[in-house]
Amino acid sequence: MGTPEFSVPMLDSIYNSKYDLVGVVTVEDKPAGRGRKISKSAVKQYVEDKNITVLQPKNLKSEDFLNELKILNPNLIIVVAFRMLPKQVWSYPEYGTFNLHASLLPQYRGAAPINWAIINGETKTGLTTFFIDEKIDTGEIIDSVEIEIKDEENLEDIYNKMLPKGSDLIMKTISLIEKNITTAKKQENPDHLKKAPKLSNENTKIDWDQSAKSIFDFVRGLSPYPLAWSTIKRGEEKILCKISKVRYEFRDHKLENGRIEIRDKSLFVAAGDGFVEILEIKLSGKKLLKTKDLLNGFELGSGSRMLW
Repeated sequence: MGTPEFSVPMLDSIYNSKYDLVGVVTVEDKPAGRGRKISKSAVKQYVEDKNITVLQPKNLKSEDFLNELKILNPNLIIVVAFRMLPKQVWSYPEYGTFNLHASLLPQYRGAAPINWAIINGETKTGLTTFFIDEKIDTGEIIDSVEIEIKDEENLEDIYNKMLPKGSDLIMKTISLIEKNITTAKKQENPDHLKKAPKLSNENTKIDWDQSAKSIFDFVRGLSPYPLAWSTIKRGEEKILCKISKVRYEFRDHKLENGRIEIRDKSLFVAAGDGFVEILEIKLSGKKLLKTKDLLNGFELGSGSRMLW
């Protein structure tokens, strides 16, 4: 059971293994884009030319879907980036249902674990397989693998690291379950539990009162998608912008946080304890540009600043 591109390498590993893949469950096809063309999930696209049963239920509790599931009669369900399952689904298979989550549980339960680990300046993250239960991301842990987060790595870098490791972890977990040698353990409840809420317009906005390093981590945790955003105030004009790459420097200054400073065709923004240099930026309605290219035809007066 899965939907996005992240699920596909794991599905491919299962499909090309010795195990019998009896079916795939994914979201319904939906109209998308300006032309409202019908869009299929990455998982649906993967299985289209393969002789695999595909189910696309609107309601996971519907009698029709539950009957279809019984016809497939899986003895194990594997979930990678799908919806929350009702108990009558996850409890159906003989060997249970396990999920692959993109963090080292119990930390970063939620919809955007990769993003928030980077945003919070973590030096490591990982992947965890666990048996699904009634709550979200709280079930007994089967296995996990750690992944290093280097200083310059962004969301895309960590995502790409996770794909092969996720496939390996999925196959290892299936093997452990098959051989009945899992030592699934209850999740601990640490004093400080870090969450990974769904990304929204509100929590992807840059706070220029934060430290320069915190803003750097925030930007790379949202790059290349959905991108951190801010608003440039140029005179009376306000221009929405998205920022995909920055550098930072610690330096004392007496500028108001958010104040823009231009140095040799480079754009710096004053932050809590230094400056953030914006390297790549996208103005509303425009394409993503290197800041040096933007400044060739975009004037910023001495009073320009970032709002938040």
